[in-house]
Amino acid sequence: QVHLVESGGGLVQAGDSLRLSCDTSGRTVNGNGLGWFRQGPGKEREFVSYVSWDGKRTYYADPVKDRFTIIRDNVDDAVHLQMTNLNHDDTGTYYCAIKMRTGRENYHLEYAYRYWGQGTQVTVSY
Repeated sequence: QVHLVESGGGLVQAGDSLRLSCDTSGRTVNGNGLGWFRQGPGKEREFVSYVSWDGKRTYYADPVKDRFTIIRDNVDDAVHLQMTNLNHDDTGTYYCAIKMRTGRENYHLEYAYRYWGQGTQVTVSY
């Protein structure tokens, strides 16, 4: 049984920073890409960031480029999302997921991921 547990969310003010963590258990994820998605209030879940199995390739959604950094830890089977200069549009539930589908062009698509965490809430006040 694979488990992903996100943590690190909270209520912050615009301009603040947060570091989200996702701990995995039940299987090693060293051979898989890992992604972060988020779902804002009244919105569909959207891609945020991705890191390849070896950490050499990272991708970011345009709204978070230059503000967010994805970091994977293959020793502890974890992935982190360092978020800086947060704004109200970053509000939402953040999910980590394990990419199971092969292919380099589908990292931003939900169908490429099989295992998901329950999410951690990030609220950014004005």
